[in-house]
Amino acid sequence: MSDEIDKTIDLSLDVRGLNCPLPILKTKKALQQIKVSDVLEVFTTDPGSVPDFTAFCRQTGHNLLASNELDEDFRFLIQKTK
Repeated sequence: MSDEIDKTIDLSLDVRGLNCPLPILKTKKALQQIKVSDVLEVFTTDPGSVPDFTAFCRQTGHNLLASNELDEDFRFLIQKTK
């Protein structure tokens, strides 16, 4: 996963302050709002979201383009594939 992404962010989702499973559930809902190949940006504060988002993308087939820790926040870029 690259820190530098040349993709446009199509939708941003802020789920900071929420714990598992809410960030994943809200991400699933947000992915329904965008088109295939669009990129969803997600901000979380739950450290458990790192393995959760990795597993979620692996299970659903969406592309996890980036996973970054920013101070006490985590940022994920997910490209919708289907």
